[in-house]
Amino acid sequence: MRHVVLVANPSASGFTGGRFRAVMAALSERFSVTAAWPTSPSEARREAVGAAQSGAYAVIAMGGDGVAHHVANGLVHTSTALGLVPAGTTNVFAKILDIPAKPAAAAKAIGEYEPKPVTLAHVVAETVKGVSSAYALFALGVGFDADVVEAAERRPESKQSFGAAHFASTAVGMLVRRYRNMPANLRVECVGTRTDAVAVMVQIHQVYTYFGRIPLRLGPAPRRGLVACAIESVGAATGASIVARAVVSRSLSNAPGCTVFPELDKMLIDADPPSPLQADGELLGYGTAFEITPASGALLVLSP
Repeated sequence: MRHVVLVANPSASGFTGGRFRAVMAALSERFSVTAAWPTSPSEARREAVGAAQSGAYAVIAMGGDGVAHHVANGLVHTSTALGLVPAGTTNVFAKILDIPAKPAAAAKAIGEYEPKPVTLAHVVAETVKGVSSAYALFALGVGFDADVVEAAERRPESKQSFGAAHFASTAVGMLVRRYRNMPANLRVECVGTRTDAVAVMVQIHQVYTYFGRIPLRLGPAPRRGLVACAIESVGAATGASIVARAVVSRSLSNAPGCTVFPELDKMLIDADPPSPLQADGELLGYGTAFEITPASGALLVLSP
């Protein structure tokens, strides 16, 4: 019987003891299961690394996008697959992959899936603490959206209670208080083009956004690989245009103040002063330089 490790985040908004027991029961029908209870993001990653080194078939992340992100970063370039049991606030990656929303149903379905290689976004950052490396499952950002993530996480109770509405209100507040008419501090270089920006967003998929289940399309769909958008400013006109395009699912290719890079092979960003970096909704710190590249087939994922 194949062995899997269930990495559970009991702090996730949708986690309960009953759901955990139902998930364990469903997984045990098809696998030998070990449960792990990490107390920090770094411990979740170490659990994944250890599972891969021991030859586990898969590591199942039970929680939100945060635990999925950290488990995935422990599994990149290994033969151990990532499985998802959504139990968080938004569960963006699970929605993208059409994973069942109910934890027990998601756990039961895992036994029917085969591992599939997926493309990730790889970012190497020069931070105040040294050089760091991370992979993103569905999106990463430098500047505005990373600041929104940091501000939203300061009120975890609102995040759990109000979900997408909390992120939307935080984004509006950040725009008004800090970013309205803020001068660009990012020098962006990609495919021979240079531009200055206050925010850079990178997508691997057409992701759900602060607005709930409304996807913000950076470029024409469907896309394979990475697509990025550099936003010169986030004043009232640009913000209104982005929101309007999100509502009708249009790309930002012709939006005022936006430069879209639909075929991102490598992007270089210099930040002065240092800017925040987020991946999959997880704040990864502040950096002065970033290199973003696609990592094709870097992770195996159990999905439909």
